[in-house]
Amino acid sequence: MSDTKHLLVEATDEVLRLTINRPEKRNALSMDLLDKIGEALNSRRDTSVKCVILSGAGDRCFAAGGDLKELDAIRTEEQTRMMSERGHAALDAIRYFPVPVIGALNGLALGGGAELAMACDLRIATAHAELGLIQSRLNVTTAWGGGIDLINAIGNSAALALLCSGRRLKADEALRLCLFEAVCDEGGDFSTFINKFIIGYTSKGLNVLRGYKATAAARRKKLQDELTATARDTFVAAWTHKDHWEAVRQMIKK
Repeated sequence: MSDTKHLLVEATDEVLRLTINRPEKRNALSMDLLDKIGEALNSRRDTSVKCVILSGAGDRCFAAGGDLKELDAIRTEEQTRMMSERGHAALDAIRYFPVPVIGALNGLALGGGAELAMACDLRIATAHAELGLIQSRLNVTTAWGGGIDLINAIGNSAALALLCSGRRLKADEALRLCLFEAVCDEGGDFSTFINKFIIGYTSKGLNVLRGYKATAAARRKKLQDELTATARDTFVAAWTHKDHWEAVRQMIKK
């Protein structure tokens, strides 16, 4: 296992495990951390890995959003666009990794953390996990392609309802919407649950896994390519608008 401080990387012949390691900060996503996730994946594209497990340290949060202190300094349109492009590139490393990437949600996945979870090919979760693309509560839209991923996963109408409301989904509802593939029983050992779940992948031939992922990724990329420019322009406009910063001020005040 290698430790880059905020990202733990453990690789075997068949499984690559990435663990966000900022439990004291609710596994908040700094831009540097997102870069490291992208780098860890891009450096292993030609290996014999059959699946990737992406999770968070601790038992409270998968990733409870972006690093607020870092994001607070991003104010101009140019800074906002650069932040969006940088985060989107890191999540693209997940979307287009050549084998399935499984988000193992050990707790809350909110805001940018929900975008990270949605970039994964599928998600499994603890019983207390929640998924929430809650950006609208701060008068902003998704930055890194997560809204597009949600549209890809559940369709226009259902995705629009969730994105506009900013509603947080508990594990059972996310399972019903097929946003979670499986949920660990309350009180069950999540590590054991993960290990049993991935047998369905590690037991298959590498060519099969790569073949199906290539097809699925091509569909996702087509939608991302079609919608990213619009999504990014609207994000930049919303992020730099006074309504967003007033909502942030009110959140901090509470």
